[in-house]
Amino acid sequence: MQTECSAGAYEFPASCGRRVVARFDGGRMSSDGGVILVKQADDILGLSRRFAACFRDKRHSGFVEYRVEDLVRQRIMGLALGYE
Repeated sequence: MQTECSAGAYEFPASCGRRVVARFDGGRMSSDGGVILVKQADDILGLSRRFAACFRDKRHSGFVEYRVEDLVRQRIMGLALGYE
C-alpha cells in the first residue's frame, strides 16, 4: 500500500532572525531539525526553567558566563538529539 505524502511547507516562528520552514520534498536537509520542535515544547512547558530552578548555583557570579538554565537546556537538547 503506497502512502500519500504532503509536499506542503510548514512555517515555524523565526529563530535568531531567520525564517524556519519545514518541507518534506527532500531539499536541503538536516538531521537536527527536530530540535526546533523540542525547543518550542520546552518554551511552552518551561521544563528546562523548572528543572534548573531545582539547582542552587554556588558559582562566583563574576565568573559565570552561562546561566544554569542555559546549561540544563543545552544538556536536554543534546540528549534529545542523541548526541550523548
